[in-house]
Amino acid sequence: MTVSVGLIGFGYWGPNLARAIAATRAGDLAALADADPARLERAATRYPSARVFSDPKLLLDQAEVDAVVIATPADTHFDLARRALNAGKHVLVEKPMARTVGQAEELARIAEENGLVLMPAHVFLYNAAVRKVRDYIESGELGDIYYIYSQRLNLGQVRRDVNALWNFAPHDLSILAYWLGMTPERLIASGFSYVQNKIEDVVFVTLAYPGGIGAHIHISWLDPQKVRLMTVVGSEKMIVYDDTSADERIRLIDKGITRKLILEREQPSSALGDYETFGQFQLLLRAGDVLIPKIEFDEPLQLEVEDFLAALRDGRQPLSDTQSGIEVVRVLEAAQRSLDLGGPVTV
Repeated sequence: MTVSVGLIGFGYWGPNLARAIAATRAGDLAALADADPARLERAATRYPSARVFSDPKLLLDQAEVDAVVIATPADTHFDLARRALNAGKHVLVEKPMARTVGQAEELARIAEENGLVLMPAHVFLYNAAVRKVRDYIESGELGDIYYIYSQRLNLGQVRRDVNALWNFAPHDLSILAYWLGMTPERLIASGFSYVQNKIEDVVFVTLAYPGGIGAHIHISWLDPQKVRLMTVVGSEKMIVYDDTSADERIRLIDKGITRKLILEREQPSSALGDYETFGQFQLLLRAGDVLIPKIEFDEPLQLEVEDFLAALRDGRQPLSDTQSGIEVVRVLEAAQRSLDLGGPVTV
């Protein structure tokens, strides 16, 4: 079964999605839509077999289109995804899936009622290094997870429609949810606007998860270097995941602090003539080997598109499922509320 796919949006990320769709055997890039005439001309030149439309509504009217991929500004995701689902199309929508939890839940309801796949594009869930880190966490090799911190920094790609939180943090939040399998209970966010008024270029989010697990996210599009770094600190071992590294994406580090129980004797009892013992903990630094595991790396975007097509073919949820999209929006909405209020909030 070859799925006929329509792509809405041929701007920054759209060309990459078009390439991935065209490269898969399971899908056929049948239609493209973009309101910008220059972009539409480039799309038509690159994919001459696809029909092109300046209005996405016309693309959604095409009966032969089975599924729609949405790569447009964040504020348009909800309306376009809702229209596509109501038109009977399966939907892969770029992050964030919507701008509010209410919108995300409405999309989920429409998809379920119509038996359609609704997939948020959390592309890092298809990253082999991210999956490897999850394997280490689930195996217990790291011990108890203490905290995770993330840096996602760059210079450029300044957005006008959303701040750095809504632009970058969906990646980190989807990874944290994938690794930990839970939603934070509370968080506090702070941000700073330098380039544009009331659009935060730099955001810091500190999250508290059940079981005392902490996480911290630092995101910025106003930084001198590109950084895609996440560190997981456990009671037994630690992991550094560097997405910008060509050959050391993961380092498993055998370092930590061990509490060693020391038994000592008290003075002999004059009455009984024997000894009593008491215990105290001594904190010992432990430093062992550093392991750099070999990772077979396939392009995450290609895997994401293929999982979407396989999900609608097999009638199942993809790895990046609807509920994960809702939960990411839930945390984003809470973080924005914290930014606006200037204090901690519950999620």
